[in-house]
Amino acid sequence: MEFLQDHYVVTNELLLIFISVILGLLIGAEREYRNKSAGLRTFILVCFGACLFTILSIKIGVANPDRLAANIITGIGFLGAGVIFKGENKIEGITTATTIWATASIGMAVGSGYVYFSLLGTALVLIILSALTYLQSFIDNYNKIREYKVGVTNSAEI
Repeated sequence: MEFLQDHYVVTNELLLIFISVILGLLIGAEREYRNKSAGLRTFILVCFGACLFTILSIKIGVANPDRLAANIITGIGFLGAGVIFKGENKIEGITTATTIWATASIGMAVGSGYVYFSLLGTALVLIILSALTYLQSFIDNYNKIREYKVGVTNSAEI
């Protein structure tokens, strides 16, 4: 009887890992489609890794399993910082960094067994990344400080 319980737990954990890979794939596909610095494989691995670390933190049962969760967040912060860079006149990669952060939280939710939360989280991330792009463009077009550069072809004539 104990064997059957252990088998069920392993199957359940494998299912959780599979779910985390699928959810990471969905978010990564959106980022890949938009040709962002972190794409499909990155988001799959972030979601999967956070899920696996969460499962392990529960399994290991250290005195305080949330210590491992805190370290997941620290590691994700390091990854997120790697995709942020200064563009010509603005900082770029902030949305990708926060999407990495949100994807890790989805992986942690899956790993701790909260599949419905993770499905809702994935849907919200995809809605925010897709639908709100149009709202952001609208705001940028109607409420943006314009910067103009004047070029001169022959400076000797001036």
